[in-house]
Amino acid sequence: MSVWKKLFTAVKGTATEAAQAVVDTQAIKILEQEIREAKDELRKSDHARTQILAKCKLSQQKVDGLNKSIGEYEAHARKAIDTDRQLALDCAQRVSELRGQVETEQTYLDQFTKSEKQLAGNITQAKNNLRRLEQQVDMIKATESVQRAQVAVSSSHLGANSKMKTATESLARIQEKQNLRNAELEAAEELAQSESSDDLEKRLAGAGIKGGQASADDELSRILGK
Repeated sequence: MSVWKKLFTAVKGTATEAAQAVVDTQAIKILEQEIREAKDELRKSDHARTQILAKCKLSQQKVDGLNKSIGEYEAHARKAIDTDRQLALDCAQRVSELRGQVETEQTYLDQFTKSEKQLAGNITQAKNNLRRLEQQVDMIKATESVQRAQVAVSSSHLGANSKMKTATESLARIQEKQNLRNAELEAAEELAQSESSDDLEKRLAGAGIKGGQASADDELSRILGK
C-alpha cells in the first residue's frame, strides 16, 4: 500500500471515528426521532387497516344482500312453479346469476379479511416492539441521569480532596514559619541572658568579690606563705 493511500485510509478512519462519536453523543435524540417516525408510520398503518375494515364491511353487506336476494328469488321460483313455469325458470336463472355474484364478492371479502388479519397482527407486533423500545429509551435516559449525578458527585469529591491537600500544605508552611519565629525568640532571649550574666561577672570581679586582681593578690600571698 502506497504512503498516500495509507494517509487517505487514516484520514478516512479518523473522519469515521469523529462521525461515530457525534452519532454516539446524539444517540438518544436520534432514537427518539426514529420512534416518532415509527409512530407516524403506525398511524398510517392504522388508517390503512380502517380502510380495509370498511371495505370488508361493505363487501359483507353486499354478500348478505345477494344472499337475501337469492332467498327471495328461490321463494318466488317455488311459488311460480305451479302457475308459471317460465317465471319460475327466470327466477332460477336469477338465482344462478346471484350465486355467481356472491362467489365473486365472497372472494373479495375473504381477501380483505385475510389482509386485515395479517395487517392487524403486524401492527400489534410493531406496537409491542415500539413499546419495548420506548421503555428501553426511558431506562437509558434514567441511567444517563444517574450516571451524570454520580460523575458530578465524584468530581466534587475530587475537587474537595484537592482543596484539602492545598489547605494542608498551607497549614504546614504556617506552622514552619511559627516554629522558626519561636526559635528566633528563644535565641534572642538566651543571648540577652548571656549578656546580662557577663555584666554581673564583671561587676563582681571589679568589686574584688569574685575573680579579678584582688583574688590574684590573695593567691600570691597564699603561695608565699604570708
